[in-house]
Amino acid sequence: MTLNNTFQKILIATDGSKYSQKAVLHGMELAKLMGSKVYALYVLDKNAYIPPVLETPIYLGSKWDIVEETLHREGDEAIQCAKKVAEDKEIDYEGVVVEGDPAHAILEFAEQNKVDLIVMGTLGKGGLERFLLGSVADKVVRHSKISVLVIKK
Repeated sequence: MTLNNTFQKILIATDGSKYSQKAVLHGMELAKLMGSKVYALYVLDKNAYIPPVLETPIYLGSKWDIVEETLHREGDEAIQCAKKVAEDKEIDYEGVVVEGDPAHAILEFAEQNKVDLIVMGTLGKGGLERFLLGSVADKVVRHSKISVLVIKK
């Protein structure tokens, strides 16, 4: 039984942190009540791991491969956690990993897939750097053309 079809497609942004896992749980519960399809999106943000501009460029070489491999593994783990919740609740689910700026990628994915609601946590893995630059959640809320449900920690 569905309550209505207001939110036919829900995008849950996850970075695998405990805060975004809470958003996954709330988003999935809403999807179950609404009979919605869920997209779980992990944005692989390589720029978060690139050192600031230095006077002398450095070459990361194989160390970058390790960082990139770790990011892909984190993304896969975050998507698999969301998939397990969706399977347990018998929700139509698709997990997606993309590269880019997190806020921009979330908004672009939502628009391209005609999503009705974005669900995300207030905090992720960003720490002080994210606080100084403005949080991903804040950017998504300010620029989204659709409703955004932000789950507080």
